[in-house]
Amino acid sequence: MAVFLIRRLLGMALTLLMVSFMVFLIMELPPGDYADRYAFRKFSGTGVAVTPADIQAIRVELGLDAPMLVRYADWIGGIVLRGDFGQAYSFLTSVNIVIGDKVWLTMGLLMVTLLLTYLIAIPIGLYAAVRRGSGADYGLTIFSYLGLALPNFLLALVLLYFANRWFGASIGGLFSDEYKDAPWSFAKLWDLVKHLWIPALVLGWSAIAYQLQTVRATMSDELGKLSVMAARARGLPETRLMVKYPARLAINPVVSTIGFDVNRIFSELPIVAAVLGLTELGDLLLKSFLDLDMNVAGAILLMLTVVIVVMNFVSDLLLAWLDPRIRLEG
Repeated sequence: MAVFLIRRLLGMALTLLMVSFMVFLIMELPPGDYADRYAFRKFSGTGVAVTPADIQAIRVELGLDAPMLVRYADWIGGIVLRGDFGQAYSFLTSVNIVIGDKVWLTMGLLMVTLLLTYLIAIPIGLYAAVRRGSGADYGLTIFSYLGLALPNFLLALVLLYFANRWFGASIGGLFSDEYKDAPWSFAKLWDLVKHLWIPALVLGWSAIAYQLQTVRATMSDELGKLSVMAARARGLPETRLMVKYPARLAINPVVSTIGFDVNRIFSELPIVAAVLGLTELGDLLLKSFLDLDMNVAGAILLMLTVVIVVMNFVSDLLLAWLDPRIRLEG
């Protein structure tokens, strides 16, 4: 297991290095740079003619004239050595200040959504497989198909409508009005916890449906294997049999797709956040790309990809724990 862990850690470190360079390349893809946008904002409507020399002077002032590899080394070096994501040009401050609480709120929402997804999908999927052909199984199957067919943002709109129509309450946002701009305290944290489950449920809607079907299918397949029949013939208690053999192997496909679920949830987050009025990074990412403020955009992309890579590493460890065959083959 130690050799397996070391190999996976080295692989993760190499992957993170390659990912950081790819993120920087994506930052370089849009035509032009912030110097053009800065000149447009500063001199638009003033009647002042902006020459290429003026734009080049701005580029030199902002440090955008250096070769790409030099700028990449400065950028990644600042992040790794000092935790500094650089200057947010369009905000006239550092990227760390701009992303601020949005990072932790977004990451917290992602993690709670993942946790809620698996806490619902895995036990229900296992139950549906064990009770295959029953009324509960058919009902859960219909629910999962509905989850795959109904978009997350539409579910958010439905919940907003019924909450307002029936209860006269608003379920949007992550905080009550009195805590939105208040400093962090235990009361504000508890208020966040009370509001967090609704956006987490909405964001996890399609993931729950997908993983429920996955667990149901894999569990049904495992129940029919000879190893389960042999264990049952030996008189192994049914509950212990289910946990030790089919259930343990049935959740392997779920564990292996944790990184994919993180990516899917983040992809659906901006439109759900717009409906529910959430504070998150998706909208800031889009605005940064439009403003060519690539330090902000790059910081958000890098943090997202790092989370996906780390979660893939965690899924590898969980798979090795659940199924020793993977550890031996890896």
